[in-house]
Amino acid sequence: MIDYRIKNIGDFSPKVGELASMLEHTRAVTLEEVKDLSEEELDFLVDEGSNTIGSLLLHIASIEFVHQVISFKNRDINELELKQWKSALELGGDARKTINRNTVNYYINELSKVREKTLKKLKELNDEWLFEEKEWGNGVPYNNYYLWFHVFEDEINHRGQIRTIKRMLIKNK
Repeated sequence: MIDYRIKNIGDFSPKVGELASMLEHTRAVTLEEVKDLSEEELDFLVDEGSNTIGSLLLHIASIEFVHQVISFKNRDINELELKQWKSALELGGDARKTINRNTVNYYINELSKVREKTLKKLKELNDEWLFEEKEWGNGVPYNNYYLWFHVFEDEINHRGQIRTIKRMLIKNK
């Protein structure tokens, strides 16, 4: 059952626990949305330029992975990491060719593996870490709180796309 309360969900500092609660709520709603989809539905293309639900799910995992690297390791992803996640990060043509023929359990597992690492690391951090300020290469400031807000903001955005694709699937049946 999905919990509709924002609260510290475990052994986290207060604000980090609230952030973890928001991340977990966002994920629970996403998983509820896709849990019963078939491989065919996960691979459905609305048109030649669209993304599949499967590729959007892997994109969600890739965004979280990148934000782990940026915020936990204080660096950008390296070549090996880029090679692993490139199709999912960039979506588009390459993703259409390479991200397919997977079950919903595959995508749920990928999302879960990344999330497990996120929650484990967040337990080690405190509220001050959330507000640590850094700068992008172009001089624009940001903090870790923003980075993790962006992770669930991006997931919510793509969940909207997933819902639209599901409506189109129903129309096409």
